Amino acid sequence: MKKVLFVLVLMMSVLIVNAQATQTSATKSKSVTSIKVADLPKAITDNIAKDYAGFSIKEATSVTKNNIMTYHVVIVKETTTETLVYNKDGKLAKILLEKEGKHHSSKQNSK
Repeated sequence: MKKVLFVLVLMMSVLIVNAQATQTSATKSKSVTSIKVADLPKAITDNIAKDYAGFSIKEATSVTKNNIMTYHVVIVKETTTETLVYNKDGKLAKILLEKEGKHHSSKQNSK
């Protein structure tokens, strides 16, 4: 009986260590670095000036996940906040988040 209990405790310990190692390696595959607005590629700042007139850049980060680098740029205008995701070449990939209000390119429901 003692041997069975010992084997069960040993197996549980191995499972716990393995789960922690898996979680740690998943966390390491994503890197987020805050960057200065002045350090953003010109293509990004030009796109925001052109397509998001009146918005200002609140903050910017570079995100590397699975060896793919993107820029996340938070822009604001009055009560509207949007997070734009750009690829490493400065091309808009997607809009992550919209809060309060709508941007001119958003679809609006008519009621």
